[in-house]
Amino acid sequence: VAVANRLVDQDKVDAIIGHFCSSSTIPASEIYAEAGKLQITPASTNPKVTERNIPTIFRTCGRDDQQGAVAADFILSTLKAKKIAVIHDKDTYGQGLADAMKASAAKKGAKEVLYEGLTRGEKDFNALATKIKAADADAVYFGGLAAEAGPLVRQLREQGSTAAFISGDGIVDTAFVTAAGGPQFSKGVYMTFGADPRNLPGGKSLVEKFRKAGYEPEGYTLYSYATLQAVTEAMKATKSTDGATLAKWLKGHTVNTVMGPKAWDAKGDLKVSDYVMYQWDDKGGYAELKK
Repeated sequence: VAVANRLVDQDKVDAIIGHFCSSSTIPASEIYAEAGKLQITPASTNPKVTERNIPTIFRTCGRDDQQGAVAADFILSTLKAKKIAVIHDKDTYGQGLADAMKASAAKKGAKEVLYEGLTRGEKDFNALATKIKAADADAVYFGGLAAEAGPLVRQLREQGSTAAFISGDGIVDTAFVTAAGGPQFSKGVYMTFGADPRNLPGGKSLVEKFRKAGYEPEGYTLYSYATLQAVTEAMKATKSTDGATLAKWLKGHTVNTVMGPKAWDAKGDLKVSDYVMYQWDDKGGYAELKK
């Protein structure tokens, strides 16, 4: 909220790309909405972001209810897990994602054997790992970020648990491998994320530019770039910086981006979302699982 107020009052910004986490995006959006500013988040996936009748908020990513459904289907249909432990980080994003997966699994008749929250910033999850092992979980679903997912999976493995570990877009970051203590612990971990934007033809030259500059455009990098393209297209087309004007234009037009054409519904959500499953390998990289 402090940052949002500064951007509006001091910096006099015309539009906002952000924020990253839903727990930041949601309170900040109240400030931007009141000021009539266009806000597009490239990474906040909690459904509440676009469910509050704010006409000037959009996202260029999918939603947790879409992501959770893909994860639940994978856990039950592909992994054929029978005992699922659902863990979250008590945050708007993390708990929201865990709850979305849990709800999707429940619709398919599955009931979790454990549902627990951990505290962001902590590193010792041995007591929780013991609980998960005692519940005889054959799959652990974690809603949260890389900093907590890494130590949790490592401590599970150190305690001898071979349960499949599945998470969401919050661990699409090589920081996850570092937090886990190396690829020997992150190897085999599954996660949901959109189809890798680095492989899309529209972004090929941009990806090469990033790599030449020594930066790997992983995670939400290209989502942020596509968001900038959407903002600038709307401003060019309308010759305006008024949030309501820009929002109206975006809801009626498709924008060509480095991630392909993007179009939004009346809520500001993408009309098409493309969540797929990925798996981390033994070298600290990840790849999309082929169907």
